Amino acid sequence: MPKLGVNIDHVATLREARKVSYPDPVQAAVICEQAGAHGIVAHLREDRRHVKERDIFLLKEIINIKFNLEMAPTQEIREIALKLKPDQVTLVPERRQELTTEGGLDVVSLKDFLKEYIKPFKDAGIIVSLFIDPETSQIEAAKETGAQSIEIHTGEYANLKGLEREKELEKIIEMSEFAHKLGFHVHAGHGLNYWNVKPIAKIPVIEELNIGHSIISRAVYVGLERAVREMLQLIR
Repeated sequence: MPKLGVNIDHVATLREARKVSYPDPVQAAVICEQAGAHGIVAHLREDRRHVKERDIFLLKEIINIKFNLEMAPTQEIREIALKLKPDQVTLVPERRQELTTEGGLDVVSLKDFLKEYIKPFKDAGIIVSLFIDPETSQIEAAKETGAQSIEIHTGEYANLKGLEREKELEKIIEMSEFAHKLGFHVHAGHGLNYWNVKPIAKIPVIEELNIGHSIISRAVYVGLERAVREMLQLIR
């Protein structure tokens, strides 16, 4: 069974809708941990639209499970991340106009930059993962950067239906196995929910699923602890 990392960004989104102190994403992370989640994911964006520095430093201090910091590969965020020292950083593309992360990091064009960018993380003992599309060229380029993990972008799979979704699933399976053979720890995420997660969870080489929006949305109806437990039950 893959491990479950719960992204708590959208707890902070709800907080920032009113610019108040609640709901607290750190408290949400504690509930996720108590419900059996294996990790917590938070994306510190350049525009700080949801998660803030305060949140990530409190998370690092309080939770006892894996902490995965999502971040754009910028100098400012790298300095913060190196001070924070999360268990893992996941490098993602970021545009100010987007509602959520759109597509994977273009490692092919950024390969030389990323080789140098991730060195300080590895020197500090922080695992580096690259969020990429399920493409051979991107996986091969990721290997050259020295990253230890990749997270397969499942957004296209989540948005498709019927035969087109089946084709995308086969592609994800093939690319996950290819990455595993290259020595990567293979993770997956984006757009996964209670109706589409099972086929991805069944891919043997995928070690971790990172899911946020659907769990936080489900929590509106049933509570966060139950929402996490239901997702765990589906991926087992």
